Amino acid sequence: MFEPSPAPRVFAVPPGSDFPKMLVQGLQDRSAAHPPEMLARVQLVVNTRRMARRVRDLFDQGPACLLPRLSLVTDLGESVDLAQIPPAIPPLRRRLELTQLIAKLLEQQPDLAARSSLFDLSDSLAALIDEMQGEGVSPDAIRNLDVSDMSGHWERAQKFIGIADQIIDSGPDALDVQARQRLVVENLIERWQVAPPQHPIILAGSTGSRGTTLMLMEAVARLPQGALILPGYDFDQPDRVWRGLDDALTSEDHPQYRFRKLMSQLGLEPDQVMPWTDDQPPSPARNRLVSLALRPAPITDAWMSEGPQLTDLDGATKDVTLVEAQSPRSEALAIALRLRQAAETGQTAALITPDRMLTRQVSAALDRWNILPDDSAGLPLQLSPPGRFLRHVAGLFARRLDGEALLTLLKHPLCHDGDERGAHLLHTRDLELDLRRHGPPFPDSASLTAFAIRKEVPEDWVRWLNSHFCDQQIAGQLPLTDWVARLRILAEAISAGASGETGTLWDKNAGQKAQGVLSALEKEAQHGGPMTAHDFADLLGALLAGEEVRDRDAPHPHIMIWGTLEARVQGADLLILGGLNEGSWPEAAAPDPWLNRQMRDKAGLLLPERRIGLSAHDFQQAIGAPEVWLTRAKRSDDAETVPSRWLNRLTNLLHGLPGQGGREALSEMRNKGRQWLQWAEQLEVAPHIEPATRPSPRPPVASRPNRLSVTEIKRLIRDPYAIFAKHVLRLKPLDPLVQAPDALLRGIVIHEILEHFVKDSVLDTALLTRENFLKRAETLLDQHVAWPTARKLWLARLERIADDFLAAEIARRGDGGPVAFEAAVKLLLTPLDFTIVGRADRIDRNKRGALRIVDYKTGAPPTESQQSKFDKQLLIEAAMAEEGGIDGFDPSPVAEAIFIGMGGTYKEVPAPLAKEPPDKVLAELKELVSAYLEPDQGFSSRRMLHKDSDVGDYDQLARFGEWDRTDDTTPEDLT
Repeated sequence: MFEPSPAPRVFAVPPGSDFPKMLVQGLQDRSAAHPPEMLARVQLVVNTRRMARRVRDLFDQGPACLLPRLSLVTDLGESVDLAQIPPAIPPLRRRLELTQLIAKLLEQQPDLAARSSLFDLSDSLAALIDEMQGEGVSPDAIRNLDVSDMSGHWERAQKFIGIADQIIDSGPDALDVQARQRLVVENLIERWQVAPPQHPIILAGSTGSRGTTLMLMEAVARLPQGALILPGYDFDQPDRVWRGLDDALTSEDHPQYRFRKLMSQLGLEPDQVMPWTDDQPPSPARNRLVSLALRPAPITDAWMSEGPQLTDLDGATKDVTLVEAQSPRSEALAIALRLRQAAETGQTAALITPDRMLTRQVSAALDRWNILPDDSAGLPLQLSPPGRFLRHVAGLFARRLDGEALLTLLKHPLCHDGDERGAHLLHTRDLELDLRRHGPPFPDSASLTAFAIRKEVPEDWVRWLNSHFCDQQIAGQLPLTDWVARLRILAEAISAGASGETGTLWDKNAGQKAQGVLSALEKEAQHGGPMTAHDFADLLGALLAGEEVRDRDAPHPHIMIWGTLEARVQGADLLILGGLNEGSWPEAAAPDPWLNRQMRDKAGLLLPERRIGLSAHDFQQAIGAPEVWLTRAKRSDDAETVPSRWLNRLTNLLHGLPGQGGREALSEMRNKGRQWLQWAEQLEVAPHIEPATRPSPRPPVASRPNRLSVTEIKRLIRDPYAIFAKHVLRLKPLDPLVQAPDALLRGIVIHEILEHFVKDSVLDTALLTRENFLKRAETLLDQHVAWPTARKLWLARLERIADDFLAAEIARRGDGGPVAFEAAVKLLLTPLDFTIVGRADRIDRNKRGALRIVDYKTGAPPTESQQSKFDKQLLIEAAMAEEGGIDGFDPSPVAEAIFIGMGGTYKEVPAPLAKEPPDKVLAELKELVSAYLEPDQGFSSRRMLHKDSDVGDYDQLARFGEWDRTDDTTPEDLT
């Protein structure tokens, strides 16, 4: 196929060309003059399975011919003559072994790193081992580095790198994937040197960014009929620029650096790299413009000398659109609009970006037109239904079961998904309402059984619930094999449901992928050692996060979303390069906890800029497409973004070429983008909707409440709308699912503590001691508060105020003592036919026969001024007592009414009985109630709240936020 050549044979395809298509076309052209079997003798080696599939598809399109032998770089070790090399150790096994070694090291020296970083450290160390093996770097090269100026960090890093030494030196029968691949390539090269193959061997699509691949490329290029075909080679770059790419520290991030390194290894000059086909790229003028824009930083002065020589800038930018959106949402909408147009016209279009958030936003925008793009990346397995389900089940081992975790699993589509799914959801709904209303915060077998009895739930469903959800938390460590077995058994049982039928957990593509991950973990679990439930949940999440699943649900045939890797092997009429901001494209270099740039360079490892260089090469290839969009968002997360360095260079170069029309070309690119942004804005325009007015409903008098509690009088004064919603509409706020040790629970528990303690001491004042008080508090806290931290905190607060409370209580006992607790109070207001009810926390009688009303507050007690105006609870109770409204008491004078504050400090606030005598309080109360029994009196929302920041239970119903307290109320007569 190839003429004899003294120099290594290297071909290339220019940026912008459809590389697989040019590859196949060149093979067909070169084999046309040879017998048909010539093409079948060709061994074509490509770098990815996607490339192999595309090449096969192109050959299938015709004309009919014998196909070349197609293989992957990573499949070379599968040949018969290399079968004696043992198979590689599975990466999962190696990771588990690394995790155990690092865990032991951290146990011995916990100051090296936090335990929570265990899996991140094992991942990072595994990546370093892979790189060392792939680049052929020995552990000695790392140990012998000069680290005199960083001895502290290096000493810590050496302890971890010592683990890498153990792995690398573990022997020829325990090879990692990278180590085996390098050994395969070395053996293959050694065989080729003895007996070089005479049939054509073509390695296509690789850039030589990894050491093993570069070594193979060198060997293939020197074979008698070997050849390399490079993608995205810059034929427009001058020789002096090529020569300036020799230093990795300054040139690693250049798109052509890897090709320069390959040519140096082969002893080739840039002009010795030949075009693979005679076809021109879609836009040669654009390739020249981009080539100049991407010159290495030390020689960008070439812009001044070579820029004026650029021609046809109009043609170069004719099919380029620059979209500079104000936000990521605007960017996504503009892209979605353009993709929609492509779908309508039959144009093949692809969005290329490493920004997965942008791709999700674009997919969501396309969904409004029922366009499902063909997303090559798919969905992370951990976010798929089976992935989420497995993580929730693993969480049962790590945490105490609470209502949120229980209902999250019960509502999951893979839970109890058999024939009785409908009944299961009905029982789950009843259980949720029961948990919200009655608790407990941490359901157990007893509480779930009690619920089942109340709601008459089928016995088999309750038995299934108790056996698979309760008491699953496991403290301490178990072998990984036990964890995996428990997870599989429990997950399948929860998925199957009470009927015991086989669930659909492992069905469909995502289920099969999840089952594969779990099966691989089962196979290698013996190498994992013991771990805690939290460690196992973290490990499972990390393994699921490393896999992706694609939904094959009939995506649109012409609308694609690609990562930069897929873009190298595909072709489309329109390419949209999205997210062109620093940190997104190119992505920020990942921090290396082991070696800095200089150390990596000295050791022969890859520099952090390698990924930037690969991204630059992807950008240079993609921007040469027939039609290109360049998009970015100027702001993200309320901060300005920095344009991608390549986009910045391109716009700066065009702006600096006014003589050739560069500024006009750049302006036209932006104008086209602004047009699409304007259309995207129009898409977001919503019809104007008048905001709601401040409500003041006036229901019929017959529907208004004729009974309120004492504590609700304050709400009637401050927020009458809440009284309307609760008593007229009969709406009650739904209790939160996630119960917490909040102020309400604290108030209930503190009240009970005080009631029991004071009751105990009524007959024997010797019990009024700090020891008895705290003992009673600790007992009741343990009984009613399920959160250990809250119990400790609340007990500590009680300890702090115990002495002040006991001193005040002893002083009160000097003038009488308690005679009633939680006393019911009730008074009929005549002639209004309106009843006030309530309960007094405590009632004392002094030595003169008068009453003392006591109310406990766990928050700040209201001041005397607040009691006079709004918080009239004690004043009303005192007036009711003097009217005989206390159950079991005759009308009696009230000598004192006090709030006792049991918050952070002990505090007593008396009610202003002298300023607000009972007659006045009752008259004002009747006046207030009478006003709200008048037909023209509305129940205004947030009439007189203490602070604007106060939140009411019915603010959302009143549509607060569409109006504020400065707005007038709008009365509305209801019928």
